[in-house]
Amino acid sequence: MIPNMLESIFLVTPQTLEPLSLLVGGMIAALAMAGLVSLFFVIVWWGIFSKAGRPGWAVLIPLYNFYVYTQIVQRPKWWMLLYLTILIPVAGPVMVFLLSLLDSLRLAKAFGKSAGFGVGIALLNIIFLPILAFGNALYDGTSLNKEDQQ
Repeated sequence: MIPNMLESIFLVTPQTLEPLSLLVGGMIAALAMAGLVSLFFVIVWWGIFSKAGRPGWAVLIPLYNFYVYTQIVQRPKWWMLLYLTILIPVAGPVMVFLLSLLDSLRLAKAFGKSAGFGVGIALLNIIFLPILAFGNALYDGTSLNKEDQQ
């Protein structure tokens, strides 16, 4: 009697549960994939930070990791605020993309890589960042100072 009453109140039948279970299963799979991708990038950025002589654990702390990144690419502290332009509709994402491209070029140069590699970091970071982190590139922040003096 009670199961029939629940079925009539909530419309819970095997036919209505199947799509729901597929939806929940898909959500769990998407979360698992997002977790794996996040873990991958934490490991990659940890390697880049360590190669640059910065603490790898800084990757795990929001905003501080961004501050350390601006130190690696030798930008002024206020440069971080420019990334807040993403909050501006339409123009914000374009501005952030351009800033990311500029910083990717500087990151590549700091590790002795070409400008093409910097563009690769900006557009295909899932491929180029691990090459930077685990390849034979060495951090040389003085190359960025030479660019600023010219």
